[in-house]
Amino acid sequence: MRPCRLAERAFGGTTLNSLERRRLITKVARMYYEHGIRQPQIAQQLSLSQAMVSRLLAAAQTEGIVRTTVMTPTDVYTELEEQLVARYQLRDAIVADSTTETGDEVLRAIGSAASSHLEVTLGNDEVVGISSWSETLLRTVGSLQPRRRTGKKHVVQILGGIGVPTAEAHAIRLTEQLASLLGAEPHFLTAPGVAASPQAAAAYLSEPQVQETMAYFSQLTVALVGIGSLNPSRLLGESGNVFAKEDLAALRRLGAVGDICVHFFDAQGQPVDSPLNQRVVGMSLEQLRRVPRTIGIAGGTEKLEAVRGAVAGRLISTLITDRFTAEALLADPPPSERTRKRLPR
Repeated sequence: MRPCRLAERAFGGTTLNSLERRRLITKVARMYYEHGIRQPQIAQQLSLSQAMVSRLLAAAQTEGIVRTTVMTPTDVYTELEEQLVARYQLRDAIVADSTTETGDEVLRAIGSAASSHLEVTLGNDEVVGISSWSETLLRTVGSLQPRRRTGKKHVVQILGGIGVPTAEAHAIRLTEQLASLLGAEPHFLTAPGVAASPQAAAAYLSEPQVQETMAYFSQLTVALVGIGSLNPSRLLGESGNVFAKEDLAALRRLGAVGDICVHFFDAQGQPVDSPLNQRVVGMSLEQLRRVPRTIGIAGGTEKLEAVRGAVAGRLISTLITDRFTAEALLADPPPSERTRKRLPR
């Protein structure tokens, strides 16, 4: 009967003073956390019940005798990620470590972080959409590890890939490579991202093969998109899938700050209403909003305005970026305050 009586006096009774009680709690905590002794052995050694040992350990946490601290590595930015999710109401955020704010290192860091995220989060029977002409998506796919075929997957090109021959082969290869790595069936969008005219775009959209691929847009479970600035990236520029300088100037006058799938949006993430939209062959921003998980992969100083607009307008649900871009986004006032500042008095 001694274990029960001692346990009662040690924790629930009145015979032990507060100092004796704290001493017993501390002793049990040190045995368990510092010396690695299991609870049954502690109970046997101290003539306590195992239930009492469990309660003493719980008391050690409640009273601050034992404190659990997560030591975050210097190259991991979970606090920034949590703040981005809370500020912009994202589903998730991944912040890559980078020592510079621009250039090849940023692309490499973001691509590596994005590939790791996809390897962990992609499930079976996914229908994955991927945009063309994005350098960050190139780095992402280039870093992915092959997966065993599990379930039925599809990889769908969501922006036209026809352009300059060398670039066109590159866009097709991006979709093909992702499908191969995921053990999925590829679906190509055999049209230019930006047609020469609305009439030309309409002609491409009437093609059976294009319609067959676009039928998958409503079935996407994940969309992988780059976020472009108003000035086209090197890859997009080389592809020929760009608007003329005067068209870009008109977009700038309308308040455009960036694009996803060559559909432009303003600083609040609202689509810019322009006749140029009729020349794009690919998913619209409204269609992308309906995808359960839209992952925007972008960073660097030149993309800051565009990334800010994309998250402010909730055009993406997950952001993968670099730590400098993340810090700049969090240094901004909350979106609601920015909107109020623009309202006339």
